Amino acid sequence: MKLAEAFAPLVDLVYPPRCPACGDGITSQDGLCPACWSELVIPGEPACILCQRPFDSETVARGSVCAPCLAEPPRHDGIAAGTLYNDASRKLVLAFKHGRRIALASMLARMATARLPELEGEWQVVPVPLHRWRLWRRGYNQAALLAREVAGLRSQQLFVDALVRRKSTPSLGGLGRSARARALSGAIAINPRCVDRLRGAKIVLVDDVITSGATTDACVRALKRGGAEKVIVTCFARVLNEAL
Repeated sequence: MKLAEAFAPLVDLVYPPRCPACGDGITSQDGLCPACWSELVIPGEPACILCQRPFDSETVARGSVCAPCLAEPPRHDGIAAGTLYNDASRKLVLAFKHGRRIALASMLARMATARLPELEGEWQVVPVPLHRWRLWRRGYNQAALLAREVAGLRSQQLFVDALVRRKSTPSLGGLGRSARARALSGAIAINPRCVDRLRGAKIVLVDDVITSGATTDACVRALKRGGAEKVIVTCFARVLNEAL
């Protein structure tokens, strides 16, 4: 029996399990109440083979590509989102990211990993980096915590320092496409000490939320320029309002 399992009854006695989204009592420290589970939205099928954007018609053939990807083919090699971003997933993200509920990493990572395709061969699991000042203020990189869990779930290597954020960037919310590009220009780069390890590598890039996709796109661009062969992006929640 693992040490955590042995002490679980005592932990439950001192800290009764509660749903991290609504606060109701639950049976396990690592889960949600039935009502909150039912409010999460899992991306459906059929979906775009390149970006996982769900189609609004059941008659679309598998392997189809959505209009945005046809207009501008993505740099990445696929997106796997555990949920679509709505009020329920937002509560979990805020609790994890700003509420210091780092124990949520395991559950959020399991949901993201469930959407990943099979990973044949060796892959490197890389988190989206935080700038050192933001990391110092927050105390942890939530993407790195998720990446550690994803690596363990898929028995792949965690490569936590593959990318560096060379400058602090403002919140991208509300910015237009060109403004986001300016804010991220030169912000994310390959760690110079990791160049050899990335050349020819297959990468799973991990973040908590994908909103506009500008940050992950900057990461994918840096990884591909660094010689990565393939980059799949995974996250817990993805903003796709048109799919809700």
